[in-house]
Amino acid sequence: MIDLLLYLITAVLYGLLALRDFHLQTQPAASMESSPDSTPEERLIHRLVPLAWVTHLLLLQHTIIQPDGLDLSLGHAISLIGALTTAFYWLGSGKEPLGILRPAILALSSLASVMPLIFPAQKAVPFQHHFAFEGHIIVSLLAYSLFGIAALHACLMTLQERRLQSGEVRTGLGRLPPLVTMDVLLFRMVLTGFVLLTLAVASGILFSEEVFGRPFTFNHKNFLGVISWGIFAALLIGRWGYGWRGRRAARWTIAGFTVLALAYVGSKLVLEVILQRV
Repeated sequence: MIDLLLYLITAVLYGLLALRDFHLQTQPAASMESSPDSTPEERLIHRLVPLAWVTHLLLLQHTIIQPDGLDLSLGHAISLIGALTTAFYWLGSGKEPLGILRPAILALSSLASVMPLIFPAQKAVPFQHHFAFEGHIIVSLLAYSLFGIAALHACLMTLQERRLQSGEVRTGLGRLPPLVTMDVLLFRMVLTGFVLLTLAVASGILFSEEVFGRPFTFNHKNFLGVISWGIFAALLIGRWGYGWRGRRAARWTIAGFTVLALAYVGSKLVLEVILQRV
């Protein structure tokens, strides 16, 4: 009963904030030149986001930590990534708020919070109090979350560029910074995410026995993880060596995140939902 109440409160809080914020961000008066979070109601929404996040954290603490281990099955993994994504955005939005990106993240977090109800756990994973295991889990989830924001950011960049090229003044995108600012922010996120992903891939390969309790095997999950790492590495090389930016950078970011999502969420979906294995 407590779990269901926490699911309801978390999803509703995120959802209400997302709906109201989306309405504010897409008002006719809103424009790229407007200052993000400029009205009292927008500032109130920004201050209420931690309330939804705390209820989400309580939900995760109550459902993931089990007597026989950690429940990191598909639904809970998606929910945890959603919570981390919200935290990443909120902590980083003080200096560079991104307008319409906030309601998008809040809406996705609302959906993510109820994923354990849609994809119930098969069984908990025995908890390992080991630095390598805990470090691998932390940096992996942080990388997924940051690249998730980067992918959403890249989608908005693509829409923004198309709007400017077509000469459209109003497209319902709401307030967004100039493309140059968005481009700089995208590569900050990609670089930080790449460092975290490098640590995740390296820890998984070098300390596989300590992390997973078995020697490293080059399965489809690891293969896709390395491919994703290579895509983001190529993107950074293209940026520094050839000045990649704009739509090309956005496409590479979206491609890298798609492969990364297939590596983790896709493999869990196949194993837990289709094959009924853990």
